[in-house]
Amino acid sequence: MDDRIRRHAEILVDHCTDVGPDDDVLVRAPAAADELVVALYERLGERGARPTLSWRHSRAGRAYARAMDVDDFRPKEHRLAAMAETDVVIMIDGGTNPSETSDVDPAKAAAAGRARRPILEERLEKRWVITRHPTAADAQRAEMSTAAWTDFVYDAVDRDWSAQRAFQQQLVEILEPAEKVRIVSGEETDLRMSVDGMRAENDDATRNLPGGEVFTVPVLDSVEGTVTFDVPVIRNGREVRDAHLEFADGEVVAHTAARNEDVLTSLLETDAGARRAGELGIGTNRGIDRFTGNVLFDEKMGDTVHVALGNAIEECVPEDRACNESAVHADLILDVSENSRIEVDGEVIQRNGVFRFEEGFEE
Repeated sequence: MDDRIRRHAEILVDHCTDVGPDDDVLVRAPAAADELVVALYERLGERGARPTLSWRHSRAGRAYARAMDVDDFRPKEHRLAAMAETDVVIMIDGGTNPSETSDVDPAKAAAAGRARRPILEERLEKRWVITRHPTAADAQRAEMSTAAWTDFVYDAVDRDWSAQRAFQQQLVEILEPAEKVRIVSGEETDLRMSVDGMRAENDDATRNLPGGEVFTVPVLDSVEGTVTFDVPVIRNGREVRDAHLEFADGEVVAHTAARNEDVLTSLLETDAGARRAGELGIGTNRGIDRFTGNVLFDEKMGDTVHVALGNAIEECVPEDRACNESAVHADLILDVSENSRIEVDGEVIQRNGVFRFEEGFEE
């Protein structure tokens, strides 16, 4: 076994979730990630924890979704009960065919998302982390050799997370007291929102591995303007390209996409909350130096901003404030490395991907 796989497992168990001997741990993974599952079980055994494995099978999922009637999707009570008894959830992605579900009706995907919502809400109360095991299929999606993709994944995952946290804390200290944020990029993006009173969180790989972002939540109904997300994202096995959204009073009132617009439409029609923003994230991981078509990595890349449609990140929202609720949380990504700026309370805090606390920042 590649030593980097054991190191990946070590980071997941020790840093991301801090598993102890009293923890019941759910590991969800595809068969393509079996080596990481073996390494995880070894590490969990060393900790004395009690793991349970749930295999994910995209072909079976496709077959089920295509056979189901859209009105028959409902919560799986046995999975909800199991999640309630779980302390830690470790979710591993790693594809064999990233487009496996591309011929599933988007309306069914939306219905499945609504049915999963109670389980999602229960899982968010646990210690959890999402990561990715390198596979040849993901390498092909990234247009890289398998070896180069594997190196890329481990370079992004195995970092000095203490140093990364210290770097990101400088951005947290800017966003935490902020009232207004504005993002301008090119001719098509001028997005404005309030973050007044919302908390800014420092992602040092305790929920996502790789980590590397600072995120907050827009005040409900505050998002205004237009934005074109020029980094392609995969939803339900299909690539959505150049998603263009127009916001008014916090809600998406118009949208287009250069490719697979129907997927974007279905996402927005999932429920009322899917048309509102539940997160504003700013990527900071300089170990990710190219777009790969994998949102877990792309959203963390330095010189990017992402806005998630749907469910708000509750840890950012004070108890006395309204919180957007939805069955989806869909990250859409914008490259801000050129002809772009981020303003906080009227002051430019990043220009063309360079923060004001970094060398090379231009006023």
